Amino acid sequence: MNYKGDLKIAIIGLGYVGLPLATEFGKNFKTVGFDINSNRVEELKKGLDSTNEVTSDELISAKSLKFTILEDEIRESNFFIVTVPTPIDSNYQPDLTALKEASAIVGRCLKDGDIVVYESTVYPGLTEEVCVPILEQKSGMISNKDFFYGYSPERINPGDKDHRITDIRKITSGSTPSIAKRIDDIYSSIIKAGTYSATSVMVAEAAKVIENVQRDVNIALINELSIIFNELNIDTEEVLNAAGTKWNFHNYKPGLVGGHCIGVDPHYLTFKARQIGIEAKMITAGREMNEYMSKFVADRIISLMNQKGIKIESSRILILGFSFKENCPDFRNTKVVDLYQHLRNKGCDVDIYDPWVDKSDVMEMHKIEIEDEPKEKYYDALILAVAHNDFKHYSDGSITKLCTDNSVIFDMKHLLDSEIVDGRL
Repeated sequence: MNYKGDLKIAIIGLGYVGLPLATEFGKNFKTVGFDINSNRVEELKKGLDSTNEVTSDELISAKSLKFTILEDEIRESNFFIVTVPTPIDSNYQPDLTALKEASAIVGRCLKDGDIVVYESTVYPGLTEEVCVPILEQKSGMISNKDFFYGYSPERINPGDKDHRITDIRKITSGSTPSIAKRIDDIYSSIIKAGTYSATSVMVAEAAKVIENVQRDVNIALINELSIIFNELNIDTEEVLNAAGTKWNFHNYKPGLVGGHCIGVDPHYLTFKARQIGIEAKMITAGREMNEYMSKFVADRIISLMNQKGIKIESSRILILGFSFKENCPDFRNTKVVDLYQHLRNKGCDVDIYDPWVDKSDVMEMHKIEIEDEPKEKYYDALILAVAHNDFKHYSDGSITKLCTDNSVIFDMKHLLDSEIVDGRL
């Protein structure tokens, strides 16, 4: 395949992963970005990205990139990349709906010699156990004879402007040695940081899922330590700073662990482990600890309010931040919603202020109203939950203007002056 002349790429899914990928490929190759969300496609056609991952100038520079909701417009492609979400359902089981639908779409478009690469985070074996059979069924063709496949896990870090798609080394893999090399060569053409060709599709799948499992387990340990240190009246941040003076200490921070990766991927691996008769005890324990943290914070707030004699029923509480991480509009699987519900269940009136998230989307998904602005001299308790840059000006102590004279300020992110803070993780 002459990459410049013959390569025609289709990206299926234009979210945080798909759009940056489509933009980079669109600078060099004929690329079609496909999404079933017509509103998303229309905004991109206008040069706007509501996720803030790609600028208008970058979209314009991708001169060979076009966007569509029409399946027919990806049929002439010969290199398909699937970047749809892989969330969990209410029972913490893998929700493969989008992945299966995307596989069906691609399967209907496949031709002899085409390649399909999956980037969505999955458990080891899922690509070949679930996706490839759908491709075969919908195309009427046989894998590794008529078409080929691979897996190259996404490593996008939403909101991070220092580590963008071309700056992060990319793992690649293919269903045959020659296809693995072809896939690696294609990705190498856009990834400045280089690539790593895994020995198999399953190895690449496993490598991705353990990246986030490792972080989840490590943060769970720090969260448990934070609970212990709270009881001992020791500042966790001071402990971490002291311990961090040793060269091989890993300085993870306590907090709510949500999002579409760290809060989700462990469930994919434990699901697969159960299928093969293994109970992943450490992974499960870490996830349980991190799920518990929203309740711990809520209970801690209530305890501090009781110590100050603040009536809990109908008390007014402000949470600063709703997205799952700082300087990012993504609120998928945010654990702030759990904190909100725990406080509401205690009888508190809770406001949330977050200038990053889309208010209408939050209302549609969670039935929660995001405040236009926080009220002054109004709140009995205030929780700084997400360390957006927008909140850094509060470090000068002006945050107290939002609170009543007798109030509780809880700083989950160690952003505020310790003199005005009543509690921290």
